[in-house]
Amino acid sequence: MNTGRVSANAGWAGWLARVAAVVLISTAAVALSTQSGAANSKYAAIVVDGSTGETLFSRYADEKRYPASVTKIMTLYLVFEELRAGRMTLDTPIPVSAFAAKQVPSKIGFKPGQTIRTRDAIRALVTKSANDVAVAIAEKIGGTESAFAERMTKTAHRLGMRSTVFRNASGLPNRAQYTTARDLARLGLAVQRDFPVYYSYFNTRSFTYRGQSYRNHNRLLGKVNGVDGIKTGFINDSGFNLVASVKRDGRFIVAVVMGGRTGRTRDAHMTDLIETYIPKAKRGNNGPALMAAIDVPVPSSRPEMPVYVAETPDTPQRLTPELIAAYAASVNAAELADDPIEQVASIGSADSVELSERTTASVIETQAAPEPTAATPSGWHVQIAAAESESNARSLLLDAQRKNGNILGDRQIYTERVNVNGTTLYRARFTGFSTKSEAWDACTQLKKRKVSCWALNPSS
Repeated sequence: MNTGRVSANAGWAGWLARVAAVVLISTAAVALSTQSGAANSKYAAIVVDGSTGETLFSRYADEKRYPASVTKIMTLYLVFEELRAGRMTLDTPIPVSAFAAKQVPSKIGFKPGQTIRTRDAIRALVTKSANDVAVAIAEKIGGTESAFAERMTKTAHRLGMRSTVFRNASGLPNRAQYTTARDLARLGLAVQRDFPVYYSYFNTRSFTYRGQSYRNHNRLLGKVNGVDGIKTGFINDSGFNLVASVKRDGRFIVAVVMGGRTGRTRDAHMTDLIETYIPKAKRGNNGPALMAAIDVPVPSSRPEMPVYVAETPDTPQRLTPELIAAYAASVNAAELADDPIEQVASIGSADSVELSERTTASVIETQAAPEPTAATPSGWHVQIAAAESESNARSLLLDAQRKNGNILGDRQIYTERVNVNGTTLYRARFTGFSTKSEAWDACTQLKKRKVSCWALNPSS
């Protein structure tokens, strides 16, 4: 009997020991996990519904972190402001000073005194994350990088990024330069709200400049469904950062991951966040609403951007960003080049070039079917503009016909209403060209007279 009792007690003691061991192991695992998380003091993340502003996920989102090259989103925001104000164009040359040229990599490798066009500078920041170009931009716009950084900070605070301070345009190490994951989400949303056309640059997969190709550091582009931008960043003090925008199945989110231990683990974590939270975003509105939940002020209307269509000395037409995007989308996609922003910017320019027959899908996401204002005429078309009213479209057509009678005198004028994302435009077209070659020849002659135009096939 005693033996049995001892055996039972021994069994009970063994079971308790095993339970204690499991508890100890579990406790140790939790402690190790907590310790590991605490050790990575650089980590922060947030996922925001871009349509409602609702925070879907948040970890340390309001803790100060170093932005690294994600800083360049704000640098580009200020470039877009200059383009919108007309103080710069996409062809404006940006000089590279000795100070800009000596910046540490990543960079293009300019020598002092060389220049880069604004359109190429934008791409160099988006893809290569070029520090020499970032400083050159800062000096071009602000006079000095420090003055430019002050404007960056003021702009950040105006956008609701109250926990952000910039000291340089590149994101290179500076202990006084900091931000938060939430503030970066605000910026990722604001740049899309305020510059819906120029934002398309963040979708650039690669950039070739002076014979050298640069691949975008954002490896999620083309890999994770719906990712359309925007920027990566890394310095030792920050870890691996990424701001990503995703539009999928009528849903829209902006996600931020900061402090990744490697680029690969950062991308894996971002992918997990996207796949977990994109289904939880509200379906229906793919535009950045920027609601009060993320505390970003929403203007009643966007400022106008100085881009013109159907340029004539007497009747330039000013378009808002929405109308610019709508105009680009109102032309048959098969006739547009694959750089939507470059083509939009060339509308009405004396330097307009023939549009190649490649496809673009990133200028605007949805386009309603056109509504002809009369029976659709046969033959190829030449479109010269898109106006906000039918009467304006007809006036542009008649004016172009009067001034270019030897090219357009016997052509029929035709207007066609199109509704793009809630914006109504009227396409201004000449019709009756029997072949593509005839339409393109007419367009070539018009461009020599500084009249922008597009040759369109009968199904456009």
